[in-house]
Amino acid sequence: MTFEDVVRFHGHVCPGLALGYRVSELVLREFGPRSEDEEIVAIVENNSCAVDAVQVMTGCTFGKGNLIFRDYGKQVYTFVKRPSGKALRIAVKWTPPAETAEEKEMWKRYAEGERSEEVLKAVHDRKAGKTADIMDAAESELFEVKKIEIVLPKEARIYPSVGCAICGEKVMETRTRLINGKTVCIPCAER
Repeated sequence: MTFEDVVRFHGHVCPGLALGYRVSELVLREFGPRSEDEEIVAIVENNSCAVDAVQVMTGCTFGKGNLIFRDYGKQVYTFVKRPSGKALRIAVKWTPPAETAEEKEMWKRYAEGERSEEVLKAVHDRKAGKTADIMDAAESELFEVKKIEIVLPKEARIYPSVGCAICGEKVMETRTRLINGKTVCIPCAER
């Protein structure tokens, strides 16, 4: 997989995507080829653009059950190799170059919803510069990598689907609730 493959999947070039690409390169070098099934498990602690690169590069996906999301908001990625249990915890330590006063002003205007040509150019130029820096940096500048011991996550299970007694939509049996003797989905149970 190339960075262009990752960009095609994600839709645009950005610093987060570049970080995910570099994380994934490191993992594949350590663990071997892309996961066809659940040979590699990724535990990601954010839902940033980087996770798209992790999916494309490593083959860890929600659908296969080998991508686990922990909503901690941290730029940390843990990978486990099955069946060995070998694990790497990769924390991003890279700090982008400081923004100029003008760049800060452009980001402020962008955050407030302005999409003028001037603002978009400044924002895209800043992203392009950060992306290039990430792609060119040594791994030791980007990441803190630790070999760790971890309990292997359980392999993905396939559960039967049942119909919700209220809306009729299919729902994984293990995600249903029993309300007044009826099996219902979570949204219907919360109404």
